[in-house]
Amino acid sequence: MKKLLIIASGLFLASCTSTHQTTSAQIDRSHAPKPGVAPVISVKDPVQFKLDNGMTVLVVENHKFPKVSANLTIDRGPVYEGEKAGVMSLMGSMLSEGTKNKTKAEFDEAVDQMGADVGLSASGGSARSLTRYFDNTFMLMAEALRNPAMKEESFDKLKSMAINALKSTDRSASAISGRVVGALSYGRNTAMGEFQTEESLNGLTLQDVKDAYNNYITPSRSYLTFIGDITPEQAKALAEKAFGDWKGKSLTLPVIPNVSNVAETEIDLVDVPTAVQSEITVTNLVNLPMSSPDYFPVLLANQILGEGSTGRLFQNLREKHGFTYGSYSSIGSGRFQTSFKATAQVRNDKVDSAVAEIMKEINRIRTEKVTEKELDDTKTLYTGQFALSMENPAVPAAFASNILINNLDKDFYRNYLKKISEVTVDDIQRVAQKYFSHDNARIVVVGKELAVKPGLEKLGYPVKMFDKFGEPVTEQPDNDNAAAADITAKDVIDNYIKALGGESAVKGITSMLSEGSMEMQGMNLGFEERDMAPNLSKITLAMGGQPIVTDVFNGEKGWKSQMGQSMDYTEEEVKMKKDNKALIPQVAYFTDGFDVKVAGVEKIDGKDAYKLTVKMPSGLERSEWYDVESGFLVKNEASLTMEGQEIVQTTEYKDYREVGNLKFPFSMVLEVSTAMGQQEMTIKLTSIKVNEGVSKEDFK
Repeated sequence: MKKLLIIASGLFLASCTSTHQTTSAQIDRSHAPKPGVAPVISVKDPVQFKLDNGMTVLVVENHKFPKVSANLTIDRGPVYEGEKAGVMSLMGSMLSEGTKNKTKAEFDEAVDQMGADVGLSASGGSARSLTRYFDNTFMLMAEALRNPAMKEESFDKLKSMAINALKSTDRSASAISGRVVGALSYGRNTAMGEFQTEESLNGLTLQDVKDAYNNYITPSRSYLTFIGDITPEQAKALAEKAFGDWKGKSLTLPVIPNVSNVAETEIDLVDVPTAVQSEITVTNLVNLPMSSPDYFPVLLANQILGEGSTGRLFQNLREKHGFTYGSYSSIGSGRFQTSFKATAQVRNDKVDSAVAEIMKEINRIRTEKVTEKELDDTKTLYTGQFALSMENPAVPAAFASNILINNLDKDFYRNYLKKISEVTVDDIQRVAQKYFSHDNARIVVVGKELAVKPGLEKLGYPVKMFDKFGEPVTEQPDNDNAAAADITAKDVIDNYIKALGGESAVKGITSMLSEGSMEMQGMNLGFEERDMAPNLSKITLAMGGQPIVTDVFNGEKGWKSQMGQSMDYTEEEVKMKKDNKALIPQVAYFTDGFDVKVAGVEKIDGKDAYKLTVKMPSGLERSEWYDVESGFLVKNEASLTMEGQEIVQTTEYKDYREVGNLKFPFSMVLEVSTAMGQQEMTIKLTSIKVNEGVSKEDFK
């Protein structure tokens, strides 16, 4: 399996191309048009009525096209799930698993036959179709909401899928950042800061899902909006037919106490050893009701700072410094406490510089007034976006429900552009100082600690370590614990060789033939690896019995072919291959050119493992973990550069089985990380043959 780093990395890399278009219009595009007088928007109020059960119905007529859509939203507010985190999401998924009268297949077929679309979630449902099919489509949505099947087999399937999806993001810096930022900001034991875990999902039962359904799927505090080719009379009759007799639990909007920001700015660092780039989030909590006089100035201030590609963050971090593909800011609003965020994905060697520039831009908009031109350009942009949005008939309906939910003035949207036009330069600075924190913000960095921590510590902010669940990490002494001090690197390798079958048996391996399958991106490929001492190898991946990837090294040079294209090994790849002095590379670790050290004891899958750092003759460095109890190699990790990209590959070794008088892993999970993202591959072997089935002819 020694060549997997090269072949897996090669499979993962992809090239991107872009196109550019130009025009020759007679318009001076070097200057934005000057803003005119802000108009009062003509917004036609939807027809509005209530059902006896409390459901509010809004109807927006638009007979331009023979289509109708309906959206039912239950305004329940944030729900704290606690030890049952994930139950609301799972409950929402269960609504799409058939009804008491229709199996999932029957329900889906009924929707497909009409060319319709029915969506369901823990917050309500939606129905869209041509006018002639809409009544039936709408009734299907209502049936799914009111009479879900809630079968045990569906629950088991969805629960398993949710757990597998969670596992697939276990080492994703982006996914870890998404949950840790909220947990650190609000507190993990809050509705806005909690997140689902494998443990919480495993603890869920079907009854938990049914309880969540009974508590939160109800006409109470619900808004049903019809848009399109339908009259108010038709909509009312349909709503009464589907939901008129629906009874449910009465909901009360929760009262959620505000959470304080940190007293002074700090860096919260989460270590993801496989990350080749870091997720940066500068954040602070805010309270910004839409009814606040600050609402419109904040919209413009955030646009100037980082709403899009014209924002200062983007222009600084991408256009000026090239640290990232994009850096943006956002700010929430509404009835509950929300947050301001400035974000960027940055390669590890530039994380400290990027953090410094983000903080500089936040401070600049707080301490220096924006120019009149910058503000005018932003107003023009907002006016255009608003006018464009009005072409969508769903927008007036959203306006109407927003006014009701947020208790806004009835003319809030009619005066929207007028309010935008009245924002001043002084307003921008005032709200920036109030809502964009510089001195009491969290700078959450999720990335490779060894690569980013030294630079971050030089920025002058306290650096605090957290794990991938947002829990504080206490500093460990050198070598992690006393166990590492009692063993040498040679002891660890000797125990490994002994666990495999002993030095004599391991050194007696002259060839190996391994066969099985590789699962990658939903594909299942045939896998074959032929190896001959000291370092000859050939890996073949096949689909439908036909080879699609072949990778060969004959001891002096190598080549790889993929989809009919062949490429020779680079000089660096040849050096890496020649690092291997035996089919079990560890037998040569204490010969010239190698440097192997014990780096501590760490938990791998809940068990203690010795961590070794290995420097190869080529200069490539990697870490290896050996189970303390069994002696087996359970994980390794290496970082290298290929085609100009930094690549980190982690391999986990599992399911050791006997092959004659030796033992080998029959399952390997590979994760390849680059700046483009992550890819996981799983190899399952079905057979390993030692000293048979391989000849030198295989490597020509």
